[in-house]
Amino acid sequence: MTKTPMSGLVERASQEGLLDVAYTTTDSPFGPLLLARTPKGLVRVGLPNQDAEELLAELATRVSPRVLEAPGQFDEARRELDLYFEGRLESFDLALDWQLSEGFRRRVLRGIARIPYGQTRSYTQMARGAGNQRAVRAAGTACGSNPIPLVVACHRVLRSSGGMGGYGGGVPMKRALLELEGALDV
Repeated sequence: MTKTPMSGLVERASQEGLLDVAYTTTDSPFGPLLLARTPKGLVRVGLPNQDAEELLAELATRVSPRVLEAPGQFDEARRELDLYFEGRLESFDLALDWQLSEGFRRRVLRGIARIPYGQTRSYTQMARGAGNQRAVRAAGTACGSNPIPLVVACHRVLRSSGGMGGYGGGVPMKRALLELEGALDV
């Protein structure tokens, strides 16, 4: 791989502890995804219908102003996402940084991360698993504010009636992901 002035800058910033958030974009069947990571792991996945500049500004405010494009740090994440979209990966093996969620929301998202490929759960089940079975709306809010969609598969959470509910990438994307996983009858 040929070194560019930018890759040298990224490498130096990383070595000197000046790179708190690295990001890149990658293609998906739904459009471009924004990927961001900290030294702890993947911290943000921006969906195609989300504004990348707004997401980067949020990261600069909530995580660190030291945000730099560093595509070379995402080879494994890109590989796993490609395999997932091809239907050849059922479980992501990426380090995650949970700092953009806390409390009940984080408990819900950690529960979502344990839903097996091709299976679904209800918002009620997620609320119960996070310690408050009456907090169904809050479980839905946790899904809606999931900073790491796709990898933390909030598309696997449905209404108790079996209805889709919402999804940050839109209901058609949610349906397509569930169909990809064989979780819905086509």
